[in-house]
Amino acid sequence: MNGWMRAWRAASLTISLLTLLLPVSCGKGHSSPTAEQTESAVPAVQAASVTPPTTAAAPTPTMMPMGAPMSFASLAKTADPGVVTIQSRVERTFGSGRRRVLSEGLGTGFVYDKAGLVLTNNHVIEGATAVVVQFASGRSVQAEVKGRDRHTDVAVLQLEKAEGLHALPLGDSDGIEVGDWVVAIGNPFGLAHTVSAGILSGKGRTKDDVKGLDPSGYFNFLQTDAAINQGNSGGPLLNLRGEVVGINTAIRANANNIGFAIPINMVKELLPILVKDGKITRSALGISVRELDSTESERLKRPDTKGAWVVDIAPGSGADRAGIRPDDVILGFDGKQVLDPNMLRWWASIAGVGKTVDVKVGRGTRTFDVKVTLGELPEQPEPPSPGFPPGFP
Repeated sequence: MNGWMRAWRAASLTISLLTLLLPVSCGKGHSSPTAEQTESAVPAVQAASVTPPTTAAAPTPTMMPMGAPMSFASLAKTADPGVVTIQSRVERTFGSGRRRVLSEGLGTGFVYDKAGLVLTNNHVIEGATAVVVQFASGRSVQAEVKGRDRHTDVAVLQLEKAEGLHALPLGDSDGIEVGDWVVAIGNPFGLAHTVSAGILSGKGRTKDDVKGLDPSGYFNFLQTDAAINQGNSGGPLLNLRGEVVGINTAIRANANNIGFAIPINMVKELLPILVKDGKITRSALGISVRELDSTESERLKRPDTKGAWVVDIAPGSGADRAGIRPDDVILGFDGKQVLDPNMLRWWASIAGVGKTVDVKVGRGTRTFDVKVTLGELPEQPEPPSPGFPPGFP
């Protein structure tokens, strides 16, 4: 009896194992599962195989893990014709009539308008008396500076000849997220049209994060680990749609894989003015502001540290005439919420001289609105010669 029972159990186990190896019927014919079905029903796919798992070949993936692209080749091939090498020279004619090159610079730029408009960094062309733009095809074109702004390190060039240009589309730098893939194209160390890829590592980096920048500048950098080196300055930082989301501008000295790009949305706000006027005439509230920490927030009886803490008022300025006082906290500007001083400085600087705006003020436990007519921000003198300080690639 015991022997019979053991034989019966062995036979039952064999039948069960064979059942697991038989094809699964769908009732109305067989169809291949979708990718979604495959991931949600892995045991069913295994059961449908007639090959024992121990001898099955590993599947070949069509995508890398986590949705990473298999290649950036198509993106690079499409964008590269719009990327240019920029050679800038400072030349001087001496009394003998002999012209001499005093210095040369090398950077990157990109065509953003088929009318022959090129974007780059101001520090690439600052002080230059001659600018030559070279395409991947080897064609070289003379260019002139159409407009520039050293406080954001942005410059626009106008090409002398604008036939057959490939313009790169400008994207949305607010929409890109930390962790998204990005691609940089430039000329590091003179190696023309080098492509590097990485992710967006951070947003909202300021001059406090990149040493050696103009203290009067306006910086709200994107941070990336895509390789950026000397010569990459002015080149595009692209999303996977091939749209420019930033202009590669700065690196942190002695640090690997930490690069910074100007968000293209900042640049887009300046472009119409730079093309029309050649420079940015900035407006101002007439106040000095700082970040509000927890200690000062408690002293000023504020519920949090949001806003821009007013530490000084320029006599006779728009803010002075509107009744804004030291120790006030600016919470809103022209209908936009102010979270920190950098936001306020930027918005106030591009709003327009003579414009009257609504400013939301926190004073102690009170919150109220005032109208401020913006004045002109005095322009600081530029350096006497072109500079390529540490931190600028």
